[in-house]
Amino acid sequence: MKRCKRIAIFSLLFFLVACVNEPFYDVYKSVENRQWHRTEKQMFHVHVTENSRPYDVWMYIRHTGEYDFENLFFIFSQQGPGIPTSSYKQKLNLATPDGRWTGKTAGNLYENRLLLQKNYIFPDTGVYVFEIAQHMHENPIRNITDIGLKIVVK
Repeated sequence: MKRCKRIAIFSLLFFLVACVNEPFYDVYKSVENRQWHRTEKQMFHVHVTENSRPYDVWMYIRHTGEYDFENLFFIFSQQGPGIPTSSYKQKLNLATPDGRWTGKTAGNLYENRLLLQKNYIFPDTGVYVFEIAQHMHENPIRNITDIGLKIVVK
């Protein structure tokens, strides 16, 4: 009897943990020839069917160890039903001040993320468009391999 009770409790806990913070949207876009031009906006079309729950919106960047800068400045834009088109500049640190890369690594590839919106509630259902454009002085910036957008249900 105790064993069945333990299994039931474990199963319930596993189910609850598995349902927490599940990705609703998780898409990466490759950067052609690892050269990201200012005019090349990475666009993500997200179809929202549930607007009563909060979401976290994350931006991901993958780069090689040959990337020339310790950070990345970019413009994040969004538009969709029930919201005016908005854009704002962001900075993502990719290395420590002494030059060591941060984030997850696999060989010579590094991945960093930045929380763009925490506990965001979409005002309406429908298609939302998110755009990410690099905003560095150098154009193009080299050795950026992928840009991703992940939206997680809270």
